[in-house]
Amino acid sequence: MSTEVKVPTLGESVSEATIGQWLKQPGEAVAADEAIASLETDKVAVDVLAPQGGVMGELKFAEGDTVGVDAVIATIEEGSGAPAAKPAAKSDSKDSDPAPAPTPSPSPAPAPSDDTAVVLSPAVRRAVLEHGIDPAKVTGTGKDGRITKEDVIAAAKAKTAEPTPASTSTPAPAPSATGERREERVKMTRLRQTIARRLKSAQDTAALLTTFNDVDMTAVIEARTKYKDVFEKKHGIRLGFMSFFAKASVLALKDVPSANAYIEGEEIVYHDYVDISVAVSAPNGLVVPVVRDCDKLSFAGIEKSIAEYGKKAKDGTLTMDDMKGGTFTISNGGVFGSLMSTPIINPPQSAVLGLHRIEDRPVAVNGEVVIRPMMYIALSYDHRLIDGREAVTALKIIKEAIEDPTRLLIDL
Repeated sequence: MSTEVKVPTLGESVSEATIGQWLKQPGEAVAADEAIASLETDKVAVDVLAPQGGVMGELKFAEGDTVGVDAVIATIEEGSGAPAAKPAAKSDSKDSDPAPAPTPSPSPAPAPSDDTAVVLSPAVRRAVLEHGIDPAKVTGTGKDGRITKEDVIAAAKAKTAEPTPASTSTPAPAPSATGERREERVKMTRLRQTIARRLKSAQDTAALLTTFNDVDMTAVIEARTKYKDVFEKKHGIRLGFMSFFAKASVLALKDVPSANAYIEGEEIVYHDYVDISVAVSAPNGLVVPVVRDCDKLSFAGIEKSIAEYGKKAKDGTLTMDDMKGGTFTISNGGVFGSLMSTPIINPPQSAVLGLHRIEDRPVAVNGEVVIRPMMYIALSYDHRLIDGREAVTALKIIKEAIEDPTRLLIDL
């Protein structure tokens, strides 16, 4: 008797996904609730869990195929089955079939050895790409000899620690330049396709405009330096700059409610709460999980939410609910060294705050030129809903709150 494995509910407004990787092959033993496949949706990677234990049966779709919600993608048969294939020792035989090509990725990674069939979970795949490790050379400590994320990290540390052997032979001559130029075509992931489509849609639909200002970060840096140790000891989380900007944004959005609203048809939807989407870099692209009720959260609550989302993004475990909604977005390009940019709004939102790197610059203070840690900030907005005066006012409120953090405490 066989049991059907169906595509689970993927979240609000998500009706289909792409099979990113089969984690189990026909004939292998499967435990109840064990991940047997990884699906790539418009927003996140989702594991398909086995509804019961048994033997992996027929795979009804191939990797890269698009499947809808509730579609039957595989079967599980009764029985014990064989254990999952462990990484094979490298062989000199040239007749062996090569391993399946790895899932295309934005970053290059070493290809597995020719005879090795290594099954990797989404989190492990991301770790392999991030650390540049050949999975065929990693000894798995997980169930059935599978490679875990910790195995990859340990292999990366060992690789870094290995001394470079001194060369005792004459170095091989460099290959002569042939003038050959190469190109590679890699299919866009579903996430990257969605990012491209949404950003282009924002440009085509909204009347985008950006206003700029600069912020003296002296007061925030001093406050952070003074209280960071006590803050971390009490709350178990580091005090960062993002919570200051989130709180400053709350002040601005309360005073300029149109920046916390969006257009829906012929109506404007206003919100009496502030849910801030925080742009986070994930292995497969930029994602924007939502820190909810920022107007009610403490500094520690905001920092903990951001840290948790950052970890989940790196591990590939963000869910649909993590990214659903959001009334305003903060994007910090400064962590990558950006001096200034014009961020694009995250539809259907109407505004996004762009943060940039902090650098010492000469500024005039009380008639004297002094060196201060300065940051350019940018507010991109939908001019259909937000007037220029409102946009400039909102950004000015953020600037003043950062330069005088006391305003954050007295709601000024």
